[in-house]
Amino acid sequence: MLQRSRPSSARARLSRASRADIAAAVVAVALIGIAAVVGGLLYLAGRPVQASSPPFYAHWLPHIGPGTPLALAVAVLVVWQGPKLAARLAWRSLLVAAYAAAVAWTLSLALVDGWQRGIAGRLTTKPEYLHEVPGVTDVPAMLRGFAARILDFQPDSWTTHVSGHPPGALLVFVGLDRIGLAGGGWAALTCVLAGAAAAVAVPETVRLLSGGGDGRLATGWRRGTRGSVAVAEPTEAARAAVPFAVLFPGAVWVGASADGLFAGVAAVGVMALARGLTRRAPVSAFFGGVLLASALYLSYGLTLLAPLVLAVVVLARRWRPLLLAALGGGAVVAVFTASGFWWWDGYQLVVERYYQGVASDRSYGYWVWANLAAFTAAAGLAAAPILRRAVLGRPSTPQRLLPLAAMVAVLAADLSGLSKAEVERIWLPFSVWLAAGAVLLPPPSRRGWLIVQAATALLVNHLLLTSW
Repeated sequence: MLQRSRPSSARARLSRASRADIAAAVVAVALIGIAAVVGGLLYLAGRPVQASSPPFYAHWLPHIGPGTPLALAVAVLVVWQGPKLAARLAWRSLLVAAYAAAVAWTLSLALVDGWQRGIAGRLTTKPEYLHEVPGVTDVPAMLRGFAARILDFQPDSWTTHVSGHPPGALLVFVGLDRIGLAGGGWAALTCVLAGAAAAVAVPETVRLLSGGGDGRLATGWRRGTRGSVAVAEPTEAARAAVPFAVLFPGAVWVGASADGLFAGVAAVGVMALARGLTRRAPVSAFFGGVLLASALYLSYGLTLLAPLVLAVVVLARRWRPLLLAALGGGAVVAVFTASGFWWWDGYQLVVERYYQGVASDRSYGYWVWANLAAFTAAAGLAAAPILRRAVLGRPSTPQRLLPLAAMVAVLAADLSGLSKAEVERIWLPFSVWLAAGAVLLPPPSRRGWLIVQAATALLVNHLLLTSW
């Protein structure tokens, strides 16, 4: 009797955990729905929340486009074959396939809006970076005078996105222009190609921090339970993350926005640091420091990468390579400072500029929770059960700590009041890391959650015309 009751008890625990996962996703859907209803009611009451389709910065416009069949095809292929390939392919081949699939997924979603509206024209509007590129004829002079042009209501004030970020972001697009890749098409493709790198960086970081070798699965599954969380082989954790990193719903905003570029740079920086700490690879540690410091000169908000970096350090349990990372990061800071741009001055002026614009009319009381609804759509509904299991689990593993560290960053940004609306785009560098916890989902349910992730992106992109 005792032997028969154990499998039955295990099945009952698994069933309860699965019901709790579904309940978590339902709560996430309800949060999005409530944010939409409350936002609409506030508009009717004469207290607009300053977002056309709250909680999203977008316009309600059900539509299809040339990217629709492509996006459906990519989604079906990844859901159908992704888990099998993730289990069988050699690790490097898998990462190459993942990157190609992520590029295809992102481009196909962008093409739902057509080439001009969805890709080539996204970064050419007046608030965007390319509007300022023709005026940058002297890069050193631009860097020296950058901070003086941040505040609004001046004859030479930077346009919205340029003023809201350090000069590194503008320099990327100036650089593309200088090497002959001018225009919105090349700029958008750069953002897509960079953003898709997160589909490689996230699972590779999990592998490195899990102590995995070539990432091949052992025969069969080794499972135990700590609370309601499955404890998986380290290499399984990395492989399970791959399809989820590919079908990232936030790809709707990666293609094409500069924040997609920021997400890719930041993710590769975290990955390089993880490699430097776990493989005694000094070049990787130095390169990780360069990329992470460069991220700070792309977006002030990427200082909140600190929880992710701390999680990597804690999991790697090595400290000496941090000196090389600090050297690489210090070199980036030194170059910008010597060129005349002091990061802290820029940050203080950006906070002032933030409240010169629409942010002063956006209610903190609404956006402090509605932001989380927009973030949920970008991370995908599977993020809800992943976070539930990460919180309840006990082992300090990458699949737990990386999603939790990303959520710490998101909550800090949310409570600061410096992110009110548009966070489905702004928080991409953090939402990509929720895929790291995919292995926490029971294997039989993963394909179903992949379908949910793909459906989330497809619904958002076909019902809304996103502004980024």
